[in-house]
Amino acid sequence: MKISILLPFKENFSPNYAGAVSLFVNDTINQSIFKKTIRVFGNTDYRNFLSTKYTNIKFKKKIFSSTNKLYVEKFLNTESKINSDLIEIHNRPSYISIIRKKYQKLLFLFLHNDPLQMNGSRSVDDRINLLQNVDKIIFNSEWCRQRFFENFENKSKYLDKTDLCYQSTSKIKIDFNKKKKIISFVGKLNKAKGYDIFGKTIIKILDKYPDWTANVFGDEPREKLIFNHKNLHLFGFKNNQHVLNHLKKVSISIVCSRWEEPFGRTSLEAASRGSAVIISDRGGLPETSSVAIKLNELSPKSLFGEIEKLIRNKKKLLFLQQQNYKKFKFTHKYISKILDTIRNQYLYQRPLTKFNIKKNKILKILHLTNFNRRFEGRLQYNTGRRLNNGFVRLGHNVLTLSDRDIIHDNKKIFDPTGKNQLQLSVIQNFKNFKPDCVVLGHVDSINKSTISELRNLNKDLRVC
Repeated sequence: MKISILLPFKENFSPNYAGAVSLFVNDTINQSIFKKTIRVFGNTDYRNFLSTKYTNIKFKKKIFSSTNKLYVEKFLNTESKINSDLIEIHNRPSYISIIRKKYQKLLFLFLHNDPLQMNGSRSVDDRINLLQNVDKIIFNSEWCRQRFFENFENKSKYLDKTDLCYQSTSKIKIDFNKKKKIISFVGKLNKAKGYDIFGKTIIKILDKYPDWTANVFGDEPREKLIFNHKNLHLFGFKNNQHVLNHLKKVSISIVCSRWEEPFGRTSLEAASRGSAVIISDRGGLPETSSVAIKLNELSPKSLFGEIEKLIRNKKKLLFLQQQNYKKFKFTHKYISKILDTIRNQYLYQRPLTKFNIKKNKILKILHLTNFNRRFEGRLQYNTGRRLNNGFVRLGHNVLTLSDRDIIHDNKKIFDPTGKNQLQLSVIQNFKNFKPDCVVLGHVDSINKSTISELRNLNKDLRVC
């Protein structure tokens, strides 16, 4: 399967400044069974890329044209030379309508943020339109999926079109004896991430427990929150690998976001390195670790109390560290396997526009099941007839064949079971009728060679 992955416009697919989407894409590619046939497309000003499988899309901007539209159209022109079996779009619902006009094969949409805050998925109509135009929508948390279905009248009708695939990180061996008295904060240094709460709390903690230190990784040019202490170390923005290496020594990691985190990569990475994690009960954060401490109240007082409990109770601190590490399962290999399983569901299916987009398209259906004609109406009420009536009522053109009746009526010396005549009858009816879809109901007498012959006659045939 050839797969093309399109990143959001201006997503930094570079080693030093990669965001959560780029890290997810790169890490899962390296573990995927399709890694040899995957190509990533994006647009970034950086020269160094995370992978050699990356193609940087360059184009000239036009004054009166949408930059995103130009970006997607340039991608489609480039991708057409590859002719991928599947296109995966990350975090940009607005790209789907542009792509579907020119691309009619498999199309997945990955949502890493709150769907109600993104162009192309804000309204219910927007989201229904997405479900009708993609083959699968994949969320990075159950919270994101619940947000997507907000205000839907019939959510269960569409659930099969969605799936979950959490973010991932590596898992290495941790020596808990080498853990140090360090409390960490990783992320944007703003109020949305709760850095003001962390800052006010940590000053008091470091004053009361001077043998502890706090290390902060992140920056925020738009919002200045200044906290100073001799044991508080500000490292600024560091790449992901640098932070992961540091987390091996960290004892307590704080993720006290005010905003509804779609998932929470920071909490996930801290758990993978055996830190005791304290989180706010926001968005998808609780899904990152089953043993994380959730703050009852998002305040300096509440955070101070939870940190102090861990500092004063060494057994509890060690227990939470070990449990976080032991129960961590969201490795690159584990998540890649989930993603590949989703892809594999569609590997041998060639999606047709008439099935996935134009829901009112009239189909030609060859319905092969036991219609019990030979019993003269005694077995009229059966599942096969119910399905057949449904197809007709929906306006489809249906040709019915009763396999048991054909076999019963064609038993001869040279064909004692009548099954040979059944194969010939199915093939001849198929050639004359030229159906889009074949529906088989409890049909156990059709040979594999017959199905293969039907598929040779129509490469886009759906069989169910």
